[in-house]
Amino acid sequence: MKLELDDLSAFVAVAQAGGFRDAARVAGVSASSMSEAIRRLEGRLGVRLFNRTTRSVAVTEAGARLVERLVPLMGEIAATLDMVNAFRDRPSGTLRLNVPASVARLVLPAIVTPFLKAYPDIRMEVVVEESFVDILAAGCDAGVRYDERLEQDMIAVPIGPRMQRFATAASPAYLVAHGTPVHPRDLLTHACLSGRFASGVTPAWEFARGGEALRIDPVGPLVVRLGGAVDLAVDAAIGGLGIVHLFEGWLQPHFDSGALVPVLQDWWEEFSGPFLYYPGRRHLPAPLRAFVDFIKGEDRAVARAPDSRQR
Repeated sequence: MKLELDDLSAFVAVAQAGGFRDAARVAGVSASSMSEAIRRLEGRLGVRLFNRTTRSVAVTEAGARLVERLVPLMGEIAATLDMVNAFRDRPSGTLRLNVPASVARLVLPAIVTPFLKAYPDIRMEVVVEESFVDILAAGCDAGVRYDERLEQDMIAVPIGPRMQRFATAASPAYLVAHGTPVHPRDLLTHACLSGRFASGVTPAWEFARGGEALRIDPVGPLVVRLGGAVDLAVDAAIGGLGIVHLFEGWLQPHFDSGALVPVLQDWWEEFSGPFLYYPGRRHLPAPLRAFVDFIKGEDRAVARAPDSRQR
């Protein structure tokens, strides 16, 4: 049975995108050509790979089994072909990253532009997603997550700041109207603007000072989906609706402008920064290898830089 590699690639793309249009857009082809490739593949295999309706496309059981086996194989094929990149003057290809919104907002801006300027033949695609995903099944080369959410069989490389903090803040108007909390337990009587993961979990607000640690379950008038809707909670805090608890870097511009005021600053918890993670393959795709080397170089440069606090 002769199967075309392009048809298999089209099948994986549609399965991962959940539809022909989205898969075609990513691949840079027409939806009709993608659909034709699937029909061709189903005809040669003699089995239906997708259940199609006017509203959705979903893999069948046979399709799910096939995509489960094909994804790592396609990755190996791509990695094998990528070895040719070693003979180029500079690496080329596409680097696909899966990152949470906080990393896209606070970490990548200082890295992406200088990296792509240094490697003009590399194209980067960034997928923003809060949940931990199988990066290979998601069609990505690497992901960025925090230490507690990394799988053990992954290689992890620090990226961005080595330490970060969560900050608590409110608008001056809110504090005038409702008073300023002096202890994290005081938040139980305040309007808290909280976030919830796609899983339905609402994370506690964590505080620490002098060996004392507390976890507060926030309650208030607004709950947003962590990720894309976080700015809504920030805007609500600026508008005086309540107190927000978020990455310090996310809130810093509003501290600088005076729109928000730090609250419980002595209790802000510090934690280790994010990591770039990827499978421990013997051969890395050239774009990923270049990115790993680049962020390691950035990290070394930061380590060598004099600490301004010691001046």
